Amino acid sequence: MLITKFQHACFMVEQDSKSLIVDPGAWSDDFIIPENVSAIIITHEHQDHLDKSKLAAVINDNPDAVIIGHSDVMNQLAGMNTKSVNSGESLMIGGFELEFFGGEHAIISPDLPTIANLGVMINGELYYGGDSFSAPRKPVSLLALPVSAPWMKYSEVEAYLQSVKPSKVFPTHDAILSDKGKELADRMTSRAAERIGARYERLPSATPIKI
Repeated sequence: MLITKFQHACFMVEQDSKSLIVDPGAWSDDFIIPENVSAIIITHEHQDHLDKSKLAAVINDNPDAVIIGHSDVMNQLAGMNTKSVNSGESLMIGGFELEFFGGEHAIISPDLPTIANLGVMINGELYYGGDSFSAPRKPVSLLALPVSAPWMKYSEVEAYLQSVKPSKVFPTHDAILSDKGKELADRMTSRAAERIGARYERLPSATPIKI
C-alpha cells in the first residue's frame, strides 16, 4: 500500500491502482484530487473532516466513488452516492477491506451534543479512530494518531498509544499547532512510541509513502 498524508486529518491509501480517501476536510489545503477513487470515508461531520466542496470535486472526477460513513453523516449528503455503516461492520470495496469501530465523538464540552464518529481499519493494517480514542480490539500495524485537538489532553494520546501498541505511528489532526507545537508533539510522541517498541514518523505532506 501507499499512503499520502495531507494537512490536518486527511490521508489517502492506494493499492492496485485504486485510491481510498479518508476525511477530506476544510483544513487540508494541500489536498489533491486523485484518480481511480473507489471510496471516501468520513469519520464524522465536523468541517475539518468533511468538506462538501472537496467531496463534490472528488465525485465529479470519480463518479463511481462511494462515500462511506455513519448514517447521521450520510443523511447530510443528499444526492451523492453514499453507504451507511455502523460500528462492528465490515465491507470490501475496490479491493480495500474496511472494518469500523467506535461510534461516538470524544467529548469536547459538556455543553455540546455528542455526535457520531467511526474509526476505520484499512486492510487489517492501518487504523484511524477519527475524533476519538476508540481502539479496534485487534493488532494494529500502523496507527494514525491524533496529537492535538480541543477534545483531548496529551496524556490521553500517550495512554491511547500504549493501549493500541502499534508497530508504526504517524501523527494526524494537528492543524491547530504551530510549527514549534508540532516539533514538541513529535518529540514527546516519539519517546512514547519508543517505550512500547513502536516507530514514530511524521509523514511528508502530499507525498506517497510505501507502508
